[in-house]
Amino acid sequence: MEKLVYCLFVLLIGCQSHKKDSNTKPTSFVPSKQIVLDGLNHPWSISFLSEKEALISEKDGNLVRVDLHSKEKHIVKGFPSDLTDSIRAIHFGDNSGIFEVLIDPNFKTQPWIYFSYAAKNNAFGTTTKVVRAKLENDALYAHETLIEAAPYTREYYHYGGGMVFGPDEKLYVTIGERLFWERDEPEIPIAQDIRDKRGKIYRINPDGSIPTDNPDFGKDAVPGLYAMGIRAAQGITVQPETGKIWFSEHGTIQGDEINILEAGANYGWPNVTSGKLRSADYTPPKLEDVTFTPPVWFWHHTVAPTGLVFYTGNEFPHWKNNLIVPGLSRGSLWRFRVENDTIKSAEELFLDDRVRIRKARQSPDGKLYILTDEDNGKLIQITPLH
Repeated sequence: MEKLVYCLFVLLIGCQSHKKDSNTKPTSFVPSKQIVLDGLNHPWSISFLSEKEALISEKDGNLVRVDLHSKEKHIVKGFPSDLTDSIRAIHFGDNSGIFEVLIDPNFKTQPWIYFSYAAKNNAFGTTTKVVRAKLENDALYAHETLIEAAPYTREYYHYGGGMVFGPDEKLYVTIGERLFWERDEPEIPIAQDIRDKRGKIYRINPDGSIPTDNPDFGKDAVPGLYAMGIRAAQGITVQPETGKIWFSEHGTIQGDEINILEAGANYGWPNVTSGKLRSADYTPPKLEDVTFTPPVWFWHHTVAPTGLVFYTGNEFPHWKNNLIVPGLSRGSLWRFRVENDTIKSAEELFLDDRVRIRKARQSPDGKLYILTDEDNGKLIQITPLH
């Protein structure tokens, strides 16, 4: 009799537990896309002035101020006159244009904006340039050049141009190697030559001066050098939990990577890569006493990762502190779960709705946005579908 009563008790508890679970609301939501703004000319970057207003750089157009509520767009006047002309129709694959745009960490008292772009010199070609200027009434003034990654060359690729302010309020800048074929490398590969400004990551003060605690690469190193061995890094972002800086890197045949930035690190290009070299007949020179820093993640297929961001908003609670990485190739968007310095899992989003994505960015209130790389470029908010 006691055994029968005990069995009935267990059965009753189980039924109540099942009933309680069946009424529990799901804690996760399906992400969906909501177009906020269109009509953008291959947008590259966005920097929020507020939850309502933002600056957007158009790679093939202008720097514009946008009102996310009224959808109004205003061209910011006074952009440097040495901006390259778009020659995409003439030279397929041309990567010239306007790249990153950032506002000063103390913008309310110091109305500086920082932008990178492909600058032209009619006699010698183009290079990556970083400039800051003050913004007032949709116009730029008091321009100051912070980085000019000479030499100017006739290559139209891999400018880099990614920028972020670190927790130390220093400006971190990626500069691409610029070559398309490895067979065009000089005797010392560009990204491995401390005297060459290309293929590097820089750390500078907001006024362009060099921090005294930067790593020492030797007396011949270019000013501001922080890390080297870079091919074509565009995305760079801060991990809020740790203050560490992560960046994405374009490979050639595969070889796309995610890295953690370390002072004095050498990320290996072109001597080591997680993919293959484009020039099959090229053999990099052997470098003595060099330690290469491996990526924390690489893909086995081409993704062309761009402007990544750590998500800290509240609309997707189970995405908290995840790394969001967009890609140009096949139009992908990735969510990575990160523990310490390790990527523990990866999820590719929107498999049925692919579009080239140049940037993922979070607004001051924690909303997640992406920019699509199209003739009719769009600012899209990622929202939960309840």
